[in-house]
Amino acid sequence: MDKKKFPKKFSFIDLFAGIGGFRIALESFGGKCVFSSDWDKQAQMTYEANFGETPVGDITKINEKDIASHNVLCAGFPCQAFSISGKQKGFEDTRGTLFFDIARITKHHKPQILFLENVKNFARHDGGKTLKVVCDVIDGIGYNLFYKTLNASHYGVPQSRERIYFVGFRKDLGVKNFDFPKPTFKRIKLKDILESPAKTKKYVIKRNDIKFYDNVSKLKKDLFGSYPLSPIQIGTINKGGQGERIYSIEGHAITLSAYGGGAASKTGAYLVNGVVRKLSPRECARVMGFPDDFEVPVTDGQAYKLFGNSVVVPVLKNVFKEIIQKLK
Repeated sequence: MDKKKFPKKFSFIDLFAGIGGFRIALESFGGKCVFSSDWDKQAQMTYEANFGETPVGDITKINEKDIASHNVLCAGFPCQAFSISGKQKGFEDTRGTLFFDIARITKHHKPQILFLENVKNFARHDGGKTLKVVCDVIDGIGYNLFYKTLNASHYGVPQSRERIYFVGFRKDLGVKNFDFPKPTFKRIKLKDILESPAKTKKYVIKRNDIKFYDNVSKLKKDLFGSYPLSPIQIGTINKGGQGERIYSIEGHAITLSAYGGGAASKTGAYLVNGVVRKLSPRECARVMGFPDDFEVPVTDGQAYKLFGNSVVVPVLKNVFKEIIQKLK
């Protein structure tokens, strides 16, 4: 078999797998997952409920030789600063960080494709040093790396969520340039994915300090004569701090977060059928692009954290489609 040719029936590994967003995306292209890893117990439970396997635990304790060979390495890896004291040792500079585990596995297995995701601020993390080391290390172990920040709102889900995506091609594939997918700008609103009032009563926020803006009815519309593909704030709870802002369902959801407080922590608050409420876990799944048959076998609080830490499936699908086209 020609190792330089990307096979139609490809395999991939799912590192820092979370609840399996990468897996859903790549399986839709016929990919087969041959290894998964995540140490979070609730993530493992959710992953097992949906894919029939429990991700192995701490990746730092897994020998790269014990991981099956694969065509694509996927990872929504944590953002960490590297300890760099001016020596610029490349690969060695990443020791002690979780990116080192991606690098050592890549160095050993030499998959054809690297497909990574991180928070938008990764590019500015530690004054840009973190990004530079990542690029230098990936280049040093034989890959051409491309990256771009994309907003989920532009790719068919009603959630503003900016993330940086990395695509690495093994150098012998001869890929010298890569164009990330153009926005689809699908006209979708948050109200299009909401559950019925009967299923969401428990998420209603009853407070006496809820205030709405006077000019809600005069909100500026975009050129298409509809509300923009972004969140539209229409009021506040208390002082309007994090988790205390109210949005219209005619726009998009704010970025789901694994952390944060306030009356509407982790999801934001929305005016729905005359009441102010948080999103339900199923609605969180939908604004992340997960299918409705995706099982959520954990508490609401745990679900909010898992979806806040997850990846947006439609964005991954759009990027991977471009990867496949490039390899053809």
